[in-house]
Amino acid sequence: MATSKEFKDYVLNQLSGLEHITCRPMMGEYLLYYNGLLFGGIYDERLLLKKTTTNQVFQLEEQIPYDGAKSMVCFQDLEHPELLREIILETCKGLPIKRK
Repeated sequence: MATSKEFKDYVLNQLSGLEHITCRPMMGEYLLYYNGLLFGGIYDERLLLKKTTTNQVFQLEEQIPYDGAKSMVCFQDLEHPELLREIILETCKGLPIKRK
């Protein structure tokens, strides 16, 4: 099941408080970037974030985005954009920065 444009737009609206968020379509789903850093995606109407040591404190449920993928953490409480922004910033702190 692919993610609807309406759900993607809703998630992006909830992220509007963060500057430099970009979204790229990928095979019916969407990859999410903060300042060019891939931190998660929207898969089957779910917002999933990469698992990091910095976001473990939020005790989010682990889910698999698609068959064969690594597990990610699921943020379900989209009605709280402040908490979502905090979790994304913490997630990005725990991700390695790729050098070109």
